[in-house]
Amino acid sequence: MSRFARSPVTAILGPTNTGKTHLAVERMCGHASGMIGFPLRLLAREVYDRVVAIKGREQVALITGEEKILPDKARWFLCTAESMPIDRDVAFVALDEAQLGADPSRGHVFTDRLLRARGREETMILGSESLKPLIRALVPDAEIIGRPRFSTLSYAGAKKLSKLPPRSAIVAFSAEEVYAVAEMLRRTKGGAAVVMGALSPRTRNAQVAMFQAGEVDYLVATDAIGMGLNMDVAHVAFAGLAKFDGHRRRRLTLAEMAQIAGRAGRHQRDGTFGTLGAEEGGIAFTPEEIERIEEHRFPPLDHLYWRDGLPDLSSLDALIAALETRPTEPLLRAAPEAVDLAVLRRLADEPWVRDRVRAPALVRRLWAACGLPDFRKTGADHHARLVGRVFRHLSEGAGHVPVSWFADEIARLDTIQGDVETLADRIAAARTWAYIAHRNDWLADPAHWAERTRAVEEKLSDALHAKLTQRFVDRRTAVLMREIGSDPDAMPVTIAEDGEVSVDDEPIGRLVGFRFSVAPDARLADRRKLLAVAERRLGRELARRARLLADAPDAALTLITLAGERPAIVWDGHVVAQPQAGRSLLAPRLRLDRALDMLDGADRKAVSARLDRWLAGRIDHVLRPLVRMTAAAADPATPPPLRALLAPLAEAGGVIERAALETALGALDKAGRHGARRLGLTIGALDLFHAQLLKPEAMRWRAALAAIRAEAAMPLTAPPGAAVVAAPSPGSDFRMLGSQALRVDLVERIARAAHDARDGRRPFVPDPSLAVSMGLGADALARLMRLLGFEAHEQAWRYRGRVKPRTVRAVRPGSAFADLERLVAHGR
Repeated sequence: MSRFARSPVTAILGPTNTGKTHLAVERMCGHASGMIGFPLRLLAREVYDRVVAIKGREQVALITGEEKILPDKARWFLCTAESMPIDRDVAFVALDEAQLGADPSRGHVFTDRLLRARGREETMILGSESLKPLIRALVPDAEIIGRPRFSTLSYAGAKKLSKLPPRSAIVAFSAEEVYAVAEMLRRTKGGAAVVMGALSPRTRNAQVAMFQAGEVDYLVATDAIGMGLNMDVAHVAFAGLAKFDGHRRRRLTLAEMAQIAGRAGRHQRDGTFGTLGAEEGGIAFTPEEIERIEEHRFPPLDHLYWRDGLPDLSSLDALIAALETRPTEPLLRAAPEAVDLAVLRRLADEPWVRDRVRAPALVRRLWAACGLPDFRKTGADHHARLVGRVFRHLSEGAGHVPVSWFADEIARLDTIQGDVETLADRIAAARTWAYIAHRNDWLADPAHWAERTRAVEEKLSDALHAKLTQRFVDRRTAVLMREIGSDPDAMPVTIAEDGEVSVDDEPIGRLVGFRFSVAPDARLADRRKLLAVAERRLGRELARRARLLADAPDAALTLITLAGERPAIVWDGHVVAQPQAGRSLLAPRLRLDRALDMLDGADRKAVSARLDRWLAGRIDHVLRPLVRMTAAAADPATPPPLRALLAPLAEAGGVIERAALETALGALDKAGRHGARRLGLTIGALDLFHAQLLKPEAMRWRAALAAIRAEAAMPLTAPPGAAVVAAPSPGSDFRMLGSQALRVDLVERIARAAHDARDGRRPFVPDPSLAVSMGLGADALARLMRLLGFEAHEQAWRYRGRVKPRTVRAVRPGSAFADLERLVAHGR
């Protein structure tokens, strides 16, 4: 029970949908290395895929009992709590769902990680608010931070299966009950996805993908969904409020109810929970339970289960004694006998086992073998026979499981024949052999067999997904009418993957994005009727696409800026909106594409709000310096001389000729110049600019916003990263120099180099290498030198003093700039 801590420990506590896991992933990715322990293999795999997308496959490891992806250069580790290599030195460590330390079957693992797993620089403990008093007592140096739920969770009462709203998850507590509910939904609602903890990640992801894509509106699951699996669920219905916990059938605890009900609602969207059927008998929440779940008030935990995480391995008896040791900390209780300890006890009674474990190395090997999970739930006696056979091989000869036995067992499982239950049982068995294959020293060629078991599990997983879909999703359409009748609603309408819309197998048009066009070869006699049928039936598909768009991640949206065309926002390859001039350069307004006029008001509002958030977020991210500049220009606390400089600079997009601001610059005092520097502004010899605004993406967005404000098409812009372009100049970001134009920040670099090289007003020869490296020609360089105040002197240059600007942009009388200029002139 070591409380040794090498880093600050932060406990992030709160109900579901508070972003705790998301925060931990962000924090981990901000460190040079890190590790997170999760309660489920499914959740570890889900986060692994997210981190791979950020860091790359070669940098990220996945370690679970039956799956190990461990690249040589791995720095970020996503693991199940049991598989965390806590002896590995990493900068960041987090433990998810730490309140599971109170779980009788697995609690000792989470308690051990809570007490011992530490990152070199930062450690995070994620869990329920009920964990707070135990954190304070067991990890007194931890900083505790509470997080509120993003959305409201409210009780919706009991609902019959036929009355459940779309996007509902029904939670049952046995495979038989899950299958029964899913079968009823197939008959009444057209189908449901099925999610259970026993499913492989591949099967689970395929089932969830159906639900997320709207192919089915209902999901039936076990309480596995309570452990942080992210799905777009609006309502959670409990098919029961009691479960068998491995020892007895009992009512769910309040914390378990809240953990499951909390899956309803996502991010800012509210959610509801209730029961299935009438509120009577054993499936009714009490008023106190409802109130506490809605208000996220749960009784604090008063203990966690503990078992020695570093048991004495010097002998078999010492190991068993260490595992039976009771904790000395009053808040910790001895863990009930787990399967691994039960198996160890049974094997310890075998004389041949005691004969083989006389050395600590073999004690360690026996204990590792006892850690083989009972995936098939066969019980300690039956499972001990399998573990005993494994250990017999590990303790003799080369210490490897025989290839012939392993290969025969895998071959026996390599068949996709059978029903759902048979395939699920084979996957559980495959997980056993996958666990063995991922022990580096249990097989002669572990990498080969790990790949083999993975292939078999994926094959079985795909077959199970197909069987679940076939069994619980009704894909049959209504019987097609032989002749087109007068009732268009009775005609079956199908939309192919390529967008082709068909009625009675006759193509009548195409749906591209949100835009429907009638096929040009449609018969004139049927054209209007077929169009009416299609448009009437497209509502559901358009609404589905609207939901996808409203829920689209930022990466799915793009601002398209093609020369000669208006800037537009694109989703899934289709234009969905065009920005238009708004109240300021940085606040354009959006006009949805006309194709979205077919959506109903609520869907249009949701799409519009999502696109508004995305556009504002991208502007703030890409043009952050310009946003700060604009805010400072409008802030009354900013000194007037500095505001007089910032206002026209911000209006110009963050880059402007110095000549246009000579008056404002002349009035700028030392404090004002210091304020400008704090904002990152460069007051150059010829231009004022912010260097970050000259990065390719910032230049593209500034050009787009300028075109939007002018209600014009995009101009021809310089290639990304270009230093020199052929005249004419593509905007204020480049300085015209005859037949060439040079980016203004590089103009300043040359200016500084020239001034650093000169000696007063004596002639000098500047080093041409800088200009040459930029691609600037001799004629253009000569023009630039003259603009910078130099004159040719034989074969050299001589500084004659800074050239005063030829023209100064006139300030329109009565404008805000004129008022600012008046304030500066009067010293205010």
